[in-house]
Amino acid sequence: MKKYFGVLLLALMAGSVSAQQGLLKGSVHESGSGAKMSDVFIRDNSNKQITLTDKDGKFELKTETGHLLIFSSPGYITDTLYVYDMKLKKIELKSMSISLREVNINAKRGEAFDPRKEYPEIYTKSKVYVMSPSTWFSKEGKDARRLKRYFVREEQERHVDQVYTKVYVGSIVPLKGKDLEDFMTLYRPTYAFLRNNNGPSLVAYINDSYKKFLALPPDKRTLPSLTGQ
Repeated sequence: MKKYFGVLLLALMAGSVSAQQGLLKGSVHESGSGAKMSDVFIRDNSNKQITLTDKDGKFELKTETGHLLIFSSPGYITDTLYVYDMKLKKIELKSMSISLREVNINAKRGEAFDPRKEYPEIYTKSKVYVMSPSTWFSKEGKDARRLKRYFVREEQERHVDQVYTKVYVGSIVPLKGKDLEDFMTLYRPTYAFLRNNNGPSLVAYINDSYKKFLALPPDKRTLPSLTGQ
């Protein structure tokens, strides 16, 4: 009888664990304003599943109870979610100060980043084959292509971070501290500009931007030091 009860208990436990595996759904919003946040990068730290929120801030991710999800977006404090059930989730991300934002983003982007090596399945799923219409329209394929575009943007922004540094810009314009941070945020060059221009062109761009910065009214030169807190 005890043996039978033990087998039954194990079966019930297995069923319970299985019931907690599946597709977790939810949405991500900006703390304070409640605005829907698109392109928030979400990663399951246990099974390495990844996704992005859509234009309405919604997401779906294969996970299970006991896993830890990480939510990150440039300019916002990274948040985590411990999955204790599979109910609909609402995540709120807080924006960070300009100085903290720069430290956080540059620290993250300073790390080695090779999405093709870390997420090879995304590049496989993103492929489109002429004789396979399902690869054109499947949700899995569309999501993979969105992630691939996200990785391209991330690589480009890392390149900008490597070139457009506080040390470099501060050696060209007489600004320091928050004034320098505000200036760099307001006149951050694009990846396309840096790719198509050499060092002297960047120096000219920074000097020209500095003249525009000085021409601004004082209240237009300053960005909020802390928002959404």
